[in-house]
Amino acid sequence: MPKIKMNQALAYACVVIGASCWGIVGLFVQQLYASGFTPWQVVTIRLTISSLILFPVLFILFRQYLKIDWKDIPYFFILGVFSIALFNWCYFAVMERSSVAIAVVFVYTSPVFAALIARILYREKLTLQKNLAIIFTVAGCALAIEFIPIGGITVTLSTVLLGLLAGLFCSSYSIIGKHVSRAYHPVTITFYAMICGSVFMIPTSQIWKKTEMLLTAEIWMPIMGISVISTILAYVLFTLGLSYVESSKAAILSSAELIISVLVSIYILNESLTFWQGFGFIFVVASVVLTIFSFKKRASQIHSMKTSNKSLE
Repeated sequence: MPKIKMNQALAYACVVIGASCWGIVGLFVQQLYASGFTPWQVVTIRLTISSLILFPVLFILFRQYLKIDWKDIPYFFILGVFSIALFNWCYFAVMERSSVAIAVVFVYTSPVFAALIARILYREKLTLQKNLAIIFTVAGCALAIEFIPIGGITVTLSTVLLGLLAGLFCSSYSIIGKHVSRAYHPVTITFYAMICGSVFMIPTSQIWKKTEMLLTAEIWMPIMGISVISTILAYVLFTLGLSYVESSKAAILSSAELIISVLVSIYILNESLTFWQGFGFIFVVASVVLTIFSFKKRASQIHSMKTSNKSLE
């Protein structure tokens, strides 16, 4: 199966643009909430409509991307259920209970989970930069929910739990997606993951009770926005970049989502942002910068080692 060839800079751009498409998802989600849909139903709509749009396009124009080895179905199912469906539900539930800005801060606990998982499963060393990044991320989240410096929290404990689960499920996408990205085109991965996620969501969503609403013309603007822009383009571009970028580094580059989400929250949705919450976002961005410097240092060391090895051959 042919794969798109690209240099590292273009791969980074795909990850960043894909993340930016995710960043505006709150705009469409809030419109669907205003129409009476629940978070579970919004996720169901997102995955189902996206799958229905992708299938005829792939079948007519790119039928080769529909070919998979059936032994990989469990990977697609895990990716679709945990890394997409449950992640989206937790993420959207936090948006409903608090704000888009706070929801996206919790998503950026994902590098912390990724680092801890890598430490446990692969025994990767936690460097000074990574440890500082973890501390900054935790501090940023604490400031965002105003646990610091007020001593209490402005959101419920269940919202905090949902936010942390969103971060955990988000981190699993890079880890699981990396496995199948070696064998399949990003479009194939996106399509089958969304199909599996839809199969999981539809039976319990009771979306059929909103048939009358779904037949109205105005509701289809946010539906198409969340399906085409914030799902198909986002996941295809991110997964395409992931094929050429380390999963941990891709998670860092996806921080573009944080910036876009905060801008949408403040300037479009008119959600409030306190001084301490803004300071929390700065901490989260600082954790991203620290991690990037960590990767740059590691890449430089690897390059030096490769140069030395070549001179010995």
